[in-house]
Amino acid sequence: MTTLEVSWPRRSDPVVLRPPTPADLDQVLTWRNRPDVTRWLLRTEVDPEAYRATWLASVDDPRDHAVVADLDGVVVGTGTLSVGDGMGQSQGDVWRGVEGSLGYLVDPAYAGRGVATAIAGGLLELAFAELGLHRVTAGCFAANAASWRVMEKVGMRREQHGVQDSWHDELGWVDGYTYGILAAEWRARPER
Repeated sequence: MTTLEVSWPRRSDPVVLRPPTPADLDQVLTWRNRPDVTRWLLRTEVDPEAYRATWLASVDDPRDHAVVADLDGVVVGTGTLSVGDGMGQSQGDVWRGVEGSLGYLVDPAYAGRGVATAIAGGLLELAFAELGLHRVTAGCFAANAASWRVMEKVGMRREQHGVQDSWHDELGWVDGYTYGILAAEWRARPER
């Protein structure tokens, strides 16, 4: 793994990705707990103060890259890339700090405009080009077609279809998907 130091902001058309400020999080909280947003989230509601504290703490954590997506001065989404260890035998440490977990969320007023794809693509570029990660994964409820389509657009492959592996408060036990991509696959993808 290379360095965990990164430079911000970074352009990922049509948005600019950057660490959050308290004012940014105030914008996010105007839509974050709405039912049309939380329908496909694991954490359906967040306490505003705890949410702000967690996100602002991530700015100083070199293994947690939490960003807001800024579109002409409006925060239209959020993204996270958490760095952790891969699986490996105890001899050596080549597997330490080489795997990322990706997440993204978009204000419904900006859905369908490529924002989620820009967030995911920008964070994958960070993961592989700057952080030197080996692999990145992401997951979603299988019924959340908008989310798994984003993962496929950025080159991730479906690695798991978990049958009734996820609890949904409204729907009960539902299927979940896990997607992944390797650094070598990211580098070999055709330019879009």
